[in-house]
Amino acid sequence: MFRANALFTALLLTLLSAAFALESDRDQPIELAADSVDIDEAKGISIYRGDVDLRQGTIHLLADVVTVSHVDRKPSKIVAEGKPVKFRQQTERGLVDGEAKQVEYEVASENLVLIGDAVLVQGKDSMRSDRIVYDRVRAVVKAGAAASGKQRVRISIEAPGK
Repeated sequence: MFRANALFTALLLTLLSAAFALESDRDQPIELAADSVDIDEAKGISIYRGDVDLRQGTIHLLADVVTVSHVDRKPSKIVAEGKPVKFRQQTERGLVDGEAKQVEYEVASENLVLIGDAVLVQGKDSMRSDRIVYDRVRAVVKAGAAASGKQRVRISIEAPGK
């Protein structure tokens, strides 16, 4: 019983630490580079297409298309699409790599949603599902059915001491 509880605790700590961003990232400017951009100020939408490279602090995201919705000229939601979207971020506990067909980020709530062949990797630990949701404010990670997904969650955790 103790071993199962210890493993479960280690699993939770691993998954939660995988998504913790550096606090300083949020305060950094968002920089985007793309082959083209369409900006509609009246609708508050900017669409970046072609080899989109988005950076904010230690966050680095690569996608085919990134749509940024603005409220009062400030980003409110970012949706990245790709085959796949790839991202990397430095966290308090090391690098986190991720990918999915679509990544959505709600700026105000700080919710990050990975949709379609979603993968999060930190070191040799990984989580895979069709949908992974990370609520940064509450430090809660959900995947699979808990995140309104349809596929089972697959988790791989390196054995302690390796």
